[in-house]
Amino acid sequence: MRVAFLSVVAGVGLCIAASNSAQAIPAFAQQTGQACNACHVGGFGPQLTPFGREFKMEGYTMRAGDTFTPPVSAMAMASYVHTSSDQPPPAPHYATNDNTTLDQISVFVAGGIGDHFGAFTQWTYDGIGRAASWDNLDLRAVTHTTIDGSDVLLGLSVNNSPMVQDDWNTTSAWGFPYSASDLVPAPAAPTMLDGGFAQTTLGASAYAWWDMSIYTEAGFYWTPGRGFLRAMNAYADDNNILNGVAPYFRAAYQKDYGDQNFEIGAFAMFPDVYPGSDKSTGTTDRYQDIGMDASYQYMGDNSDIYQVNARYTHEHQDLRASFRLGNAASRGNDLNDFRIDASYYWQNIIGGTIGAFDTTGSSDAVLYADNRTLNPDSSGFIFQVDYTPFGGPDAPMDGRFNLRVGLQYSLYTRFNGASSNYDGLGHNASDNNALRLFLWTAL
Repeated sequence: MRVAFLSVVAGVGLCIAASNSAQAIPAFAQQTGQACNACHVGGFGPQLTPFGREFKMEGYTMRAGDTFTPPVSAMAMASYVHTSSDQPPPAPHYATNDNTTLDQISVFVAGGIGDHFGAFTQWTYDGIGRAASWDNLDLRAVTHTTIDGSDVLLGLSVNNSPMVQDDWNTTSAWGFPYSASDLVPAPAAPTMLDGGFAQTTLGASAYAWWDMSIYTEAGFYWTPGRGFLRAMNAYADDNNILNGVAPYFRAAYQKDYGDQNFEIGAFAMFPDVYPGSDKSTGTTDRYQDIGMDASYQYMGDNSDIYQVNARYTHEHQDLRASFRLGNAASRGNDLNDFRIDASYYWQNIIGGTIGAFDTTGSSDAVLYADNRTLNPDSSGFIFQVDYTPFGGPDAPMDGRFNLRVGLQYSLYTRFNGASSNYDGLGHNASDNNALRLFLWTAL
C-alpha cells in the first residue's frame, strides 16, 4: 500500500513538472529568465548562489512571466582518468589505467506549476556501470505564512536521498567535488550519510524558513519494496534495508550582508539497518550520524566569487547484527569525517578549488580486514580548475546550452588505514592519486 501511494506521489510530481517549466539545468534558466550564473557559482551547478538557494527553497516555482517553457533538460559528462599506479583488477570494459569514459548521461524533468508545487527529477545512464536508473528526486509543495510578524516559508519535500533536498553545498549530496568518476579510487569507509541511502530509500520532510534566515527541517526515510526499487533499477541483493523509518533533522542559520553571506548549521540521522538485507539475526545495526556544517560566500562587484564550505560528521555504530553475522569484530565503533573546501571564481567564469578531507575511526579486525592497520583512516586533498564559457546571459540556444571543462587531481596522504603498504601487499596511498580531465555539458 505504501509503495503504491509513493508511486502515485511520484507520478503527480512528474505531471507537475511537465505542466509548466521551473538545480543546474537549462530548463530552470529559461523558466526564471536568468543566466546560469545567477543561480550557480562559476555559471554551472550545483554550487548555489543566494538566489539559487532561494529558488530551490521556494520549491522551483519562481518564474519570469507566464510563458510556457519546456521542462526537459539533459546533460552529459566524459572523463579521462590517469592514476599514479595501475589499478588491478580493472573495471569491466576498462584498462588498468589511462581510461577515457562516458561517465553519465542524464535527463531531467523539472519545473514548477503555480506558486506552490515544483519538482526536480533526474534519470541517469551510468556509462561505467552501463545501466540506467533513477537518480535524484525532489518533489516539493510550498506556501508562505506570517507567524508573530515574521514571514515564514513552509515546505514539504518527498525525495530519494538524505540531503538531496538540502540548499547548501556543505553536505554530502551537493558538496565538493561537484563531479567525479567511478574510476578514481576512493576510500572504503564513508559514513552512512555520505550516500549510504541514496536512491535506495524514500523520504518525506517538512521545513520552515523564517525571515530567510533560520531554517528547520524534520523528516523520515524508509526503504520501499523490492518491486519499486527494481522498477527504478536501484535494487541489489546486498542493499541495506531500513527497519521502519529513520528520523532525519536539519537546522541552519543563514545571513546575507549584501555581497557577503554565511551559514552555520547542524544535521542528524538515526537509521536502524538490516545489513545486506539479512534479517536472520533478528536484530539490526543502529547508527547515529550527527554533524555540523558552515559556509561563507563573498560575491564582489566585479563578479569575482570567494567561497569556503566545511562539514564534520560523527557516526556511532552499534553493529549488533553485523557482529552476530561475523561481519564485525566489535559491536561498538565510531567514524569521524571532516571536509573543507575553498574556491575562487574570476568573473564567475574561471575557477579554482582546493578541498581537504580527513576520515578517522575505530579499529576493527573484521570490518577493515583488508587494511594492514585494521582501521579506516584516510585523508588527502582534491584540487580542481575549471572553465565555464557559457554561464552568462549570452549563452547559445537562448541560454539553454552550457559547458564546463575541468582538470581535477586527487592526492591521498592516507588510504584505508595507512600512507604506505596500506593493504599489506605493498600498495601506498599515493598509488591511488588520480588526474582527471573532464568535459561536462548541459542542454
